[in-house]
Amino acid sequence: MDQTATTTHTITTTTTTCCVVGGGPAGMVLALLLARAGIRVTVLEKHADFLRDFRGDTVHPSTLALLDDLGLAERFARLPQRRVNTVQLPIGDGRSAVTVADLTVLPGPYNYVAMVPQWDLLDLLVAEARREPTFELRMNTEATSFLVESGRVRGVRYRTADGRTGELRALLTVACDGRGSLARSRPELGLREFDCPMDAWWFRLPRHAGDPRGLVGGAGDRFLTAMIDRGEYWQCAALIPKGTDARRRAAGFDRFLADFTAAAPWLADRAPGLRSWDEVKLLDVRLDRLRRWHRPGLLCIGDAAHAMSPVFGIGINLAVQDAVAAARHLAGPLSRGTVRLRDVRAVQRRRRPTTVATQTLQRAAHARFIAPVLRGRPPLGGAARAQRAARLLTGRRWIRRVPAYFIGYGALRERPPRAAVRRP
Repeated sequence: MDQTATTTHTITTTTTTCCVVGGGPAGMVLALLLARAGIRVTVLEKHADFLRDFRGDTVHPSTLALLDDLGLAERFARLPQRRVNTVQLPIGDGRSAVTVADLTVLPGPYNYVAMVPQWDLLDLLVAEARREPTFELRMNTEATSFLVESGRVRGVRYRTADGRTGELRALLTVACDGRGSLARSRPELGLREFDCPMDAWWFRLPRHAGDPRGLVGGAGDRFLTAMIDRGEYWQCAALIPKGTDARRRAAGFDRFLADFTAAAPWLADRAPGLRSWDEVKLLDVRLDRLRRWHRPGLLCIGDAAHAMSPVFGIGINLAVQDAVAAARHLAGPLSRGTVRLRDVRAVQRRRRPTTVATQTLQRAAHARFIAPVLRGRPPLGGAARAQRAARLLTGRRWIRRVPAYFIGYGALRERPPRAAVRRP
């Protein structure tokens, strides 16, 4: 790799064409696409590996089709996974549900959601990216600040896990480091936040052979649950009213177990396997977006640009589609060595409508479904009205395609740059 390096005291300076901050799905997809286009790209990931639990694991048709375009479909299919064809919301006592989207109406082969541990997906993307000579991944390396010269971002300063510091200079820096992104501290980007009615508790429970498969939900008294099938265990989420974590924990662990088993009675025999609050992690749910995703030399995508609610599990796929659009718009300018403000602005113009539409849908789900349940009221105006809405959504085939396509592909389907496409 044609890379320069100089050392002054303890500060090491290296250069690359594109610095990607964050090795999540958006960062790894962007890096792979750019590396296949022959662009030098360096990914900085602050952790030592990708093995972090309680992350989103839904891989929607848009991402499945992308993996096919990249020649990775067969390798992805060999990963442990469950497949889900419908997206449902529980109503009443949790024993019935409203079907929000039926993905079987979409053309095959990708008319389902694959439930795959995120670390397996990331390992697959990294292994493929490492085939490209212009790709570099630095684990245990955290970006600590931006290098700014004459009003333009020129890269980042970083710190490694063993305390070494350095600078990585780049033509373009892309923030893919989630809702805690370094870029979000920049006031000129303007963060807009929306109310969220809930936080989430995450925990694990054993899974038995006769259990349901895929994604399972439940509803109880001021309590909502979602269980993700991980094969040997359930990754469970319990939704609670926003800001009530401390009060609910003070009410006692037995009260939590009782609430949970009331919402998911078929798991009652396993709930005692949870021994203490130490096994229940809090997720502070947020819904927000930057007014500006860019400044000269900097672009934000994925959760760095727009933090999504876990509703419908579409945050990962929105981030991946951001990465695809960014690669298509920026591969040319990066290869020519000149990235102008209009180039990064074009990515936001392309992706912002889908982001706004998706967050509008999530806000509606918050207001019409989640908030009423957490207040002890019937969702969607009551079970009868909810069933009528479900019949409308799942009635005529052309109507069924609308929510299915939106959840499967988003408002706009993104195509990777031609240089990145590989066919077996």
